[in-house]
Amino acid sequence: MLYSELAAVYESLEADSERLKKAETLALLFRNADDTTLPKVVLLAQGKVFPPWAEEEIGISALLMVKILSMATGFSSEEIGRLYKELGDFGLVAERLCDKKRQRTLFSVPLTVDKVFENLRKLASVEGKGSQETKFRIVSELISSAGKGEARYIVRTVLGDLRIGVAEGVVRDAIVAAFLAEGRPPKDCKAETEAVEWAWYLHPDFGEVALIAKKRGVSGLKKVKLELGKPYHVLLADKSPSLEDALATFENASLEYKYDGARIVIHKKGQKIWLFTRRLEDVTMQFPELKDYALKAITPCDCVIEGELLGIDKKTGEPRPFQLLSQRIKRKYDIEKMAKEIPVQFNAFDIVYLDGKELFDVTLTERRILLEKAVKPLPRFRLAKMLVTKDLAKAHAFYKEALNAGQEGVMVKNLDAAYQPGRRVGFWLKVKPIMETLDLVISGALWGTGKRAGSLSSFVLACRSDLGFVDCGMMGTGIKEKAEEGLSFEQLTEMLTPHIIGESNGRVSVRPSLVVEVAYEEIQQSPTYSSGFALRFPRIVKIRPDKGVDEADDLPRMRSLFEAQHKRQSS
Repeated sequence: MLYSELAAVYESLEADSERLKKAETLALLFRNADDTTLPKVVLLAQGKVFPPWAEEEIGISALLMVKILSMATGFSSEEIGRLYKELGDFGLVAERLCDKKRQRTLFSVPLTVDKVFENLRKLASVEGKGSQETKFRIVSELISSAGKGEARYIVRTVLGDLRIGVAEGVVRDAIVAAFLAEGRPPKDCKAETEAVEWAWYLHPDFGEVALIAKKRGVSGLKKVKLELGKPYHVLLADKSPSLEDALATFENASLEYKYDGARIVIHKKGQKIWLFTRRLEDVTMQFPELKDYALKAITPCDCVIEGELLGIDKKTGEPRPFQLLSQRIKRKYDIEKMAKEIPVQFNAFDIVYLDGKELFDVTLTERRILLEKAVKPLPRFRLAKMLVTKDLAKAHAFYKEALNAGQEGVMVKNLDAAYQPGRRVGFWLKVKPIMETLDLVISGALWGTGKRAGSLSSFVLACRSDLGFVDCGMMGTGIKEKAEEGLSFEQLTEMLTPHIIGESNGRVSVRPSLVVEVAYEEIQQSPTYSSGFALRFPRIVKIRPDKGVDEADDLPRMRSLFEAQHKRQSS
């Protein structure tokens, strides 16, 4: 398949704001792709060349893109910078320059999807001396060979900002329409949609899921199984307005500490251990001591156990805030030193696979019994603290106990419920003192002045919508001047700088990559922000590196909180 065909689809998707039409456009693309190309175009339609669980990253920033465009087109960095200020999009800059570029590649041949895909994948494996120059050449070659309309999307894919409004739900619907719907409208394809979702939750790569749908249909999708050593999407909890509401929701309920840590999934296959976060990241290397604890504590040969990993004080054994533990999650160097500085404790709360059998259809009561048999508790590897009760007084005492222990609150779980990977289905409810925080992404920022010069200072917050992320406020409160006081402006700047995709007049655009938990005074309707809402006095509670941007709160939740707030104010 020629890349120009994919670029034409991108252009159509970018111009169309209707979700259904986007899915139809993608479905046609998927049907026209052969078996080899299909997984690639499905990933590329999401602006990716690796599935979400892959560790590889392209690693090209907006600042490096200026140099690449200069190499590819012959225009100076200054000229490119001026054009970017005019257009505000490096993809459009590349397109404009390629139309009138001064350097042309002799005997260039049309780009194919395979060529673009493989070249972009190469970027992740380029390391060592001269790696930057090699990356420049790889991307420059593609841009130099790009035909009309192609350079825009090559550059955007490299920067991780495709801007065509294709979220995971659109890709799912497109797979259904392409291979399973048989001409029926989406509303009549519920079973097929659920089959695609099931396969995606257990095998988080829409490229491979699309191929299964094409070749094996609904029955093949339903047969997708959890694989040891590969991450899956975990069951997610809903928020409850109060402990009373949560307890009243279930006939048979248990309470567990809601630990202020990171959710970790442990896969064990004989003597082999893998550790994954809820974001599908492999962190086995980052936590070598947890691997050792797991081998000693987990008695079955093969199993998958979920739990919460806590950072603890190396002297007292008391829990430390999640922000401290988060320093270890992305760590690639000085791992042994960090393990000594920030020791960990694992609190197991569920088991979903045991000696060749998935336990998704087993009730939580039965899973807890199996978990207790599977784990031989150790000082640093134990079972999550749990209470089974419907007595509100006992529940409140347990809740206060969790808070006094430095934890976030409690989880209230339905003991009669099965396990549903990847979804919030109301089986688990979380109860915290501050109920109306929002998990949002940072989509932009302003460069600071005065004592904050050189650091980003005010941050644009955004929530999810069907067509991407929409802004809902500016935040500068809750962030410290010095790192020793807590999360600092300098630290946030370091986290966000690699994800800057554009800059103009002191304002930067940031590729959504970092989730932050935000408190606020109230939600107001506002024409200023693209969401239609604005947070009044937002302040950061903490960063959430354990959450992916696809887990950020969405526009319907923003709207429901606004409506609930309005009802309270009117009563």
